[in-house]
Amino acid sequence: MFHELMVKNRRFNKQKGSALVIAIFIIVVMTLLGSALVRMTSSNAETIAYEVIGTRAFQAAQAGAQKKLSEVFPLLPNNGLCLSGVEYDFSTIKGLENCKAVNVKCTNDTVAPVNGTSYYTITSTGQCSVAGVFTSRKIEIRARSL
Repeated sequence: MFHELMVKNRRFNKQKGSALVIAIFIIVVMTLLGSALVRMTSSNAETIAYEVIGTRAFQAAQAGAQKKLSEVFPLLPNNGLCLSGVEYDFSTIKGLENCKAVNVKCTNDTVAPVNGTSYYTITSTGQCSVAGVFTSRKIEIRARSL
């Protein structure tokens, strides 16, 4: 009986501290997982911010091209203007703050109208700058007179 008690005590003495090692291992693993999740979350937030600013720059370029189209093809019957190098500032429009369309160009692709039809190429570059992040998008639209 005494011998069995000594064997049990010896077994417990050998196991002392193993729970501490397991606990430290679990704490280290959970800390590494937590820091990886925090890093991934901040990276995703930054990516989404760049995507939103890029979308705003695309919309500014689109708005600049549409404005140039309205100048080339006015509603009232008169000769439209196909000027190049125009800049439109959209910073007062909600959703396009700090955005503008720069270098909006219109080129007449035909030297002489073919059967009374003229062809135009309009290019527009939208630029947005928010908190030190600068984004630019460029679009090109082809149009023809009726």
